Parts: sequence; structure tokens; C-alpha cells
Amino acid sequence: MRRSEFAELADHVFGPTLARTYTRDLVLEEVGGLTAEQALEAGRPVRAVWTALCDAMDVPEGSRWEVPPAVRRR
Repeated sequence: MRRSEFAELADHVFGPTLARTYTRDLVLEEVGGLTAEQALEAGRPVRAVWTALCDAMDVPEGSRWEVPPAVRRR
């Protein structure tokens, strides 16, 4: 998973405004007590950060991994 995919999924799952807020402010214990933004900057695996964010926000497994083609960024 690339960081661009992380951003696209976050925007789709949470909406652009909440995605930025959650990645910047929500502390994720699963990645060492860092925010998603800090964890990514520290080199944590993108997939692990995405999973930790989804777990923290109780995102169902079926809603985590795919952006419908009609709303994908080009």
C-alpha cells in the first residue's frame, strides 16, 4: 500500500475533512502511540497505519479496502 492509496481511502471512508483531522490528531496505540501522520513520517508500514486507524474508528473490514471506481482519483 502506498501513501497515496492511504490518503484516497481515508478521504473515501471518513470524508476529506475528518480524514485530515483523524490522521493528524488521533493517537493510535497500535503504531506506538503516534498519530497516523507521525507514524507514516516515522516510516511505519502504511498498511499497518491504515489498519490501526480503521480499528480505532471501528470501520468494518468490508469498508476499508476499496474505493468505488466512480469516485477514484484520476
